[in-house]
Amino acid sequence: MKIPKILTLCLCFVLLFTNTQCDEDDEVSSPCNQIVVIDNNLYDTAESDDFSLVSAEVNDNCLFINVSASGCDGNTWSMVLVDSGSIAESSPEQRFLKFIFSNDESCLAVFSQERSFDLTQLQINDSNEIVLNIDGFPEPLLYVY
Repeated sequence: MKIPKILTLCLCFVLLFTNTQCDEDDEVSSPCNQIVVIDNNLYDTAESDDFSLVSAEVNDNCLFINVSASGCDGNTWSMVLVDSGSIAESSPEQRFLKFIFSNDESCLAVFSQERSFDLTQLQINDSNEIVLNIDGFPEPLLYVY
């Protein structure tokens, strides 16, 4: 009588542990909120509403920025980071980006928000760092990966 109970218990543990394995298709979520759009036409033609850059830093594969602008609460703001698709052949290579900020709020209060962008699409084969020249930023940022 003890042998069937032990076999049943062992079978339950085996099923429990095999059910907790990860599938290769499981997606790993990025700590960054948004992706970078690589589009030369959008880079050349898009217009942005006014905003102020409070801070910017690259951490791992994310660009974290803090911006401020006038508005009612900032909940309707949208921001896209666009890469020109051009790579300057220097050491290290350089990419050219700009933010497209959309603000339809007409209040006079000033709010700030932090946004993060996944930079992995900007990586270049056979390189481990890129200089990011972001339009309107006071100085380039170095992205090491």
